[in-house]
Amino acid sequence: MSTRNISSTGIAEAQPTSLTTDMMTGSTENGQSTANAEMNFSTLPRHPPENLVLVNETMTWNQALTYCRRHGGDLVSIHDEEIQQWVEQKVKLASTAHVWLGLRFTCVLNFWFWVSAETRCYQNWAPGNGSGINECGKTGAIESVGRHQWVSLPETEKLNFICCNCESRFGKLDSTWGT
Repeated sequence: MSTRNISSTGIAEAQPTSLTTDMMTGSTENGQSTANAEMNFSTLPRHPPENLVLVNETMTWNQALTYCRRHGGDLVSIHDEEIQQWVEQKVKLASTAHVWLGLRFTCVLNFWFWVSAETRCYQNWAPGNGSGINECGKTGAIESVGRHQWVSLPETEKLNFICCNCESRFGKLDSTWGT
């Protein structure tokens, strides 16, 4: 695995890094298990799917958001079909029927929004979800089996979740780990 640094010539250069995870499942590029290790999101490449990490721990939506942000990431936001497909591959390893996304309903403004503040309009709602009717207190999750569509669930449910070290419209997320 490597990170990218921009040289004085403006060309991205790969630098080797290590990858470890805490409370997460998956494997490194060389096939080593990442379970029960420590994760540093700053070592992950800036492009999916390598920057998506399934956390196979159950938390409420707010706990999951806090966890990701404390570890230099954010809950994943799905802005296009390509990211949807990468997330689908990750959620197949979940231990819960649904997995939290960085999607939340605002009662004041009456619409769904991504925590990354992205405004792209890709949607993959399961029938009867995402309508905005009776959605107050709801947050978005993806089905871990089946069609991998999005569902609205009470933010108090405890689910696995996906953290992402992605760049938002506000720039790179804090890359410190556990500080």
